[in-house]
Amino acid sequence: QVQLVESGGGLVQAGGSLRLSCAGSGRSFSRYVLGWFRQNPGKQREFVARITGSGATTYYADSVKGRFTISRDNAKNTVYLQMNSLKSEDTAVYYCAAWSSIYAEFDYRGQGSQVTVSS
Repeated sequence: QVQLVESGGGLVQAGGSLRLSCAGSGRSFSRYVLGWFRQNPGKQREFVARITGSGATTYYADSVKGRFTISRDNAKNTVYLQMNSLKSEDTAVYYCAAWSSIYAEFDYRGQGSQVTVSS
């Protein structure tokens, strides 16, 4: 069992930055692909970024590429999402998640962290 807890969300002006953190508990944390997705009420979930277990490979949605950076520290069981040059359209609840296989639904998900970007 893995539990994920996000932190670091909040209100920021357009053009600003925020860093989300997601702390995990449980064994074998490093074997999971970790990532972030976001969602607004009544809208579909949107993939944001993910990172492989070793941290060697990352993937980003086109909408955030060049502005967001995902990283992980397996010694601390934590994954991060550095968000720069934020836009109003980045406003959403951000969830971190863990996948044992990227071809399936996530195995675990955090409770979500609200990010609001004011224009």
